[in-house]
Amino acid sequence: MFIDTHAHLYHKQFDSDRRDMLRRAADNGVTKLYLPNIDHDSIDGMHALCDAHPDQCFPMMGLHPCHVPADPKKALAEVERLLANGRYYAVGEIGIDLYWDKTLLDQQQEAFRTQVRWAKELALPIVIHSRESFDETFAIVEEENDNTLRGIFHCFTGTEQQARMIIGLGGFKLGIGGVITYPKSGLSQTMKEVGAEHCVLETDAPYLAPVPHRGKRNESSYIPLIAQALANATDRSLDDIAHITTANAEQVFAK
Repeated sequence: MFIDTHAHLYHKQFDSDRRDMLRRAADNGVTKLYLPNIDHDSIDGMHALCDAHPDQCFPMMGLHPCHVPADPKKALAEVERLLANGRYYAVGEIGIDLYWDKTLLDQQQEAFRTQVRWAKELALPIVIHSRESFDETFAIVEEENDNTLRGIFHCFTGTEQQARMIIGLGGFKLGIGGVITYPKSGLSQTMKEVGAEHCVLETDAPYLAPVPHRGKRNESSYIPLIAQALANATDRSLDDIAHITTANAEQVFAK
């Protein structure tokens, strides 16, 4: 059994074959799919998918850093209102992104810290987006960390040192996706040094498809390809990776 801890399956790229895509995932042993929210416009589609498939799709709620506006108060108020209803399994996807735009760093930091604090109040995990911003993101997590904070550093592609910093926080896992199958990424070598004990699996579908589907639409049925690459990197069996990553995901998302 596998779990896809991060997949945008409400995305329009799945409109033509969403039901078949979900069936393929189940046929490949991917039994649970966790869906991160992005912004106000993604909420209805995410809810509809989770309502239609309540035993397979599980929602998160958060404001993605790339969608934090110059004045984030209104957008954050909507996230806070929805989090209060208790249907979500994580606060996500949240964090800091300095790849596209550095001009709103202050607003991104404010929004991230605010949502981290809500997660602690609600005893929910956080799912962290950190692109070109590891130091800025980690600093806030480290400052806010306590014995209730847990979560996933989504799409981990960092160094061995950064991996060990995350593991050292206590309640956090490394989200390993299709990038581990890219020969020039260096992630396979990093995981060889770090090991699989603190990992979960993810696709980030429809993005970042693993080899041999690189450059095409990603989907949750490809999780076993990512698991096999992690198994190869860490000298583990595929069954070991399935057991470790599933147990870690269940621990993170336990209500």
